[in-house]
Amino acid sequence: QVQLTESGGGLVLAGGSLTLTCVASGDTFTSYIVGWFRQAPGKEREFLASVGWSGVSIDYVDSVQGRFFLSRDNAKKKVSLQMNSLIPQDTAAYYCAARPMGSSTNDYHYWGQGTQVTVSS
Repeated sequence: QVQLTESGGGLVLAGGSLTLTCVASGDTFTSYIVGWFRQAPGKEREFLASVGWSGVSIDYVDSVQGRFFLSRDNAKKKVSLQMNSLIPQDTAAYYCAARPMGSSTNDYHYWGQGTQVTVSS
């Protein structure tokens, strides 16, 4: 098992930046693919990006491609999501999650508690 803890959320003006951090504890961190998701009030949870065990293989959803950047530090068991050019529509609770290597792309077993991002216009 792996436990995940997010941090770095907050209130930011439109056009600003935030960096969210997900720190893992427990099982071997490199055995997991880590993803970031968000959920706005009244909306379904949305996949944003994921990073493979080495940090090289990264996928982004189109809506954040070019604005959000994912990085991974296995030595620190940390995945960071740098978010730039934020817009009010980015306001949501942001979650990191982990799934075992080789599992289905939707099969995220472990979730953090979430961190709130609010973008004001």
